[in-house]
Amino acid sequence: MRACLLACALLLVGNPAAASLQLVLKTDGLSPAQQQASQALLDEAMQALPPSFIEHLDRRIDVGWTANMPPNAYGQASLVSSLDLNSKLLPSLTDGSAATTKTQRPHGTVRQELLATVLHELTHIYDRARLWPAPERTLILQCNRQNSSMGKVGLPDRCRGQAERRFTLSDDPRFLDLAGWPQYVGRRGEREQHNRQIVRSPDSYELSSPKEFVAVNMEYFLLDPSYGCRRPALFAYYKEHFGWAPAASEKCPQAFPFLNAGNDFAKQPLGKIDPERVYEVDYLLAEANQNLVSRWGHSMLRLVICAPGRPRGPDCRLDLDRHLVLSYRAFVNDVQLSSWGGLTGAYPSRLFVLPLSQVIDEYTKTELRSLASVPLKLSRSEIEDLVRQAAEMHWSYDGNYWFLSNNCAVETLKLMRSGTNNSQLTAVDNIMPNGLLEVLKGRGLADVSVLNDPREALRLGYRFDSYRDRYQAMFDVLRKHLPVSQTTVEEWMELSAEQRRKWFSQADLRTSAALLLLEQASFRRQLLIAQDEVKQRYLGARDMKNGSMDKANKVLQEILAKSGYLSRPAELLGSSGYGLPQASEWQRLEEQSSERQQQLQRLTGELDKEARALLEPSRAAEIAACEANVKQLGEHVRKLHKAAGGLELP
Repeated sequence: MRACLLACALLLVGNPAAASLQLVLKTDGLSPAQQQASQALLDEAMQALPPSFIEHLDRRIDVGWTANMPPNAYGQASLVSSLDLNSKLLPSLTDGSAATTKTQRPHGTVRQELLATVLHELTHIYDRARLWPAPERTLILQCNRQNSSMGKVGLPDRCRGQAERRFTLSDDPRFLDLAGWPQYVGRRGEREQHNRQIVRSPDSYELSSPKEFVAVNMEYFLLDPSYGCRRPALFAYYKEHFGWAPAASEKCPQAFPFLNAGNDFAKQPLGKIDPERVYEVDYLLAEANQNLVSRWGHSMLRLVICAPGRPRGPDCRLDLDRHLVLSYRAFVNDVQLSSWGGLTGAYPSRLFVLPLSQVIDEYTKTELRSLASVPLKLSRSEIEDLVRQAAEMHWSYDGNYWFLSNNCAVETLKLMRSGTNNSQLTAVDNIMPNGLLEVLKGRGLADVSVLNDPREALRLGYRFDSYRDRYQAMFDVLRKHLPVSQTTVEEWMELSAEQRRKWFSQADLRTSAALLLLEQASFRRQLLIAQDEVKQRYLGARDMKNGSMDKANKVLQEILAKSGYLSRPAELLGSSGYGLPQASEWQRLEEQSSERQQQLQRLTGELDKEARALLEPSRAAEIAACEANVKQLGEHVRKLHKAAGGLELP
């Protein structure tokens, strides 16, 4: 048990003559061999501590062994000036077997756990003592004694407010942002109560409170050479705070691993992001539509990544195939996505990394929503820190998605705050995607001027228009050449595939090309309708005896289970390691992700086949008719093109 005892005042003054930290072994009852082994442990702890830590914790701390401790505990400290270790561990420390005796605890051996415990408990004392000058500590001690004996009402004026003042490492707003206790968005400074950076933790005890998080991570900062590579943001924080880093720290690779959640299961999803190759970060807004869950838009971040060999600069915006999108979404482990579930936090909120091209198609072609890509005015260091933080969240974060309080805009804002440490974001409290863009604009953090000229914005990739306007333009072409009675593209798509087909033979080359595009859109529309119908049938029939439903359900559940790793990539590594994956884990990641992708590719085909068997006959017939229309129009366009003297089309 590493919990500190809260039996005394906030701080006590140590030895007034001490100029720095002293660890003094209580030798009563110890043999010479036990004294030697114990002192060696304390000496090693002192050597591991940062010089500024030793200097600021200017007190004597007595260290002894006690049998009055739970069997599974290694040690505990008071906030006064003492630290006790479990005497049941003393024999193995003395004979040296503690150095080789393995444990189920994070640091591996009994001796290493004892060393980590000493460092952990000293960090708790430092956490509370680090900022108080000696005279002020004396005043606080006196005030706290009076506070405990007479209550706040009878305190002298000089003590009022002192008892509540806290200047601790674990209260530092920057530390809390990185550690996983961010500000609630919309609650003006209030901190979230639960840490959701729960995946790939070195020790789940760190999640119990910020105080324990400080102490647990101090252990790894001091003892694990790979800590700076596994948790780079926290390593940088400790290094800056102490003005020092352990000499044994490993040199880390520049690029961070990620899993691309693209829907092309034939591609290897495992990749790396090098912050040096990110030219800019855009606030990417999918504009609203009439659906309940989309009426305020969707917030994302776009990483403008330069192709290999291209110097970092504006031309990197042309490398669209390299750009990635960071999108917090509700991962649904069932086919049902309900408004109620989103309101009650029923869905996990995870950071997806997606190819820009897929995001564009998803919103503009399928959902018929436009995208605005607005550059954020960030410094070079802020861009790189934001990419680093996104990589860490990709591997560690598993939150709850709430449509009204922890939605995509809130999650994106929290990532921007923790990633950039930009003070202008601290007081931002907007919880709606479209409103957040307005606030970023008002604070001079978003360059919306790129949208002023719509044509230029489209040309340069700052805006991606909904295909609704393109479909209407194609329909206008059709109306000029064919005497159809419909006036809007929506009315045209409401016709059956058979009703639309009768016009194909009358169309010239240009009109046939327009018809082909519209027919492809009609096919996608039918698939969306079918998807919703299958979902409703699934929800209504999964408790019923239905052979076709049982088979489709099995395939569906399997594909959901297999695809979960794309939003929670740590699944591929099991319980080994913590933080960002390292080179030693890369081979397993490659093997596991490739195997999952192959399974998903197979299951997707099976699901399409089984799901079609669940469609109402009329819907299945309409989809088949749309497919036939697309094929017929494709052949018709090729014939007309060839007849006009053009090259043969594929």
